[in-house]
Amino acid sequence: MRQIVLDTETTGLNPNQGHRLVEVAAIELCDRKVSERSFHRYLNPEREIDEGAASVHGLTLDRLQDEPKFAEIAPAFLEFISGAELIIHNAPFDMGFLNAELARAGLPLLDNPVIDTLKFAKDLHPGKKNNLNALCDRYMIDNSHRVLHGALLDTELLAEVYLAMTRGQESLLGDEAVSQEDQAELTNGDRVRLTVRVIQASAEELTLHTQQLADIDKASKGSCLWKQLELDA
Repeated sequence: MRQIVLDTETTGLNPNQGHRLVEVAAIELCDRKVSERSFHRYLNPEREIDEGAASVHGLTLDRLQDEPKFAEIAPAFLEFISGAELIIHNAPFDMGFLNAELARAGLPLLDNPVIDTLKFAKDLHPGKKNNLNALCDRYMIDNSHRVLHGALLDTELLAEVYLAMTRGQESLLGDEAVSQEDQAELTNGDRVRLTVRVIQASAEELTLHTQQLADIDKASKGSCLWKQLELDA
């Protein structure tokens, strides 16, 4: 299943009070890697932006006057996320705004499966801060350029956070999952040959080893298994 990391910025906190989207961004994950496909639009909310919201994302109505309205970009947005699993931090917030905009445009509501990374993070790290900045710090993801919130930047950071939080679920052998092509090659007889580095014991280490075995043999009254194995060899 395709995965889409998604984020929005808004004029306020509650779509039921008439607040609108001002930005929407989505990036695609394929085989646990960020693909080159993305969707990003600024939007004209057709209303004033709350001061608190503006202080978070830095967008103003004057800045957005010439941007498209949500109904104009909705078909392209829906096509981009069609059939994909959505990865969203605090999903009820973003889904509430998106569905309010879709309803206003007379379009069907979203029915995509959703992973809420905030809920996931709370399950992994109970009792700790689990906002995006805290998760970036916890997983050593550079977010020093995140002065203001921005939907596109936040999707990029969230993608890294999500991959870090779920690392190990795909493969216990490393950070990257083995692709189907790689698995096919291994099945067909191609094997990765590992170079094993052999470090020989020094003369001093061998002397100490012999003395240690002698001491164990003496203490056990001739029952040192390791010494007997060396003699048999």
